[in-house]
Amino acid sequence: MQYLHTMVRVSDLEASLHFYCELLGLEEISRKESEKGRFTLVFLAAPDDRQRAREERTAMLELTYNWDPEEYTGGRNFGHLAYRVEDIYALCERLQANGVTINRPPRDGHMAFVRSPDGISIELLQQGDDLPPREPWTSMENTGNW
Repeated sequence: MQYLHTMVRVSDLEASLHFYCELLGLEEISRKESEKGRFTLVFLAAPDDRQRAREERTAMLELTYNWDPEEYTGGRNFGHLAYRVEDIYALCERLQANGVTINRPPRDGHMAFVRSPDGISIELLQQGDDLPPREPWTSMENTGNW
């Protein structure tokens, strides 16, 4: 058995690409548009998984955008996506500066949670050893659900 990808339905493809690519740092690997099926599929990968994603079509996030409007609810029942990051504080600072709520701040220098524009919970985990606790994160309260 081999992990291939996780599919997330998105209601605004451009907002989702901005979040996942420009803010989180994922890269677009491929895109498929189906006129007949009225959908667009965009496959993304973390920079360290780029080669594997291209060669083996694995370790990817599939954004599915249905052209006909639908309302998606209950993003929390999906669970979450998890990404290992080089500097959890720097990423959380960049996300917050761009209007993303840090639902569970990285108080411990190890883990944080944010949500995508469609309410998908994203877990961020510090690569290697935990970073030393640092303000403003140490005293920041949780916001909403994560």
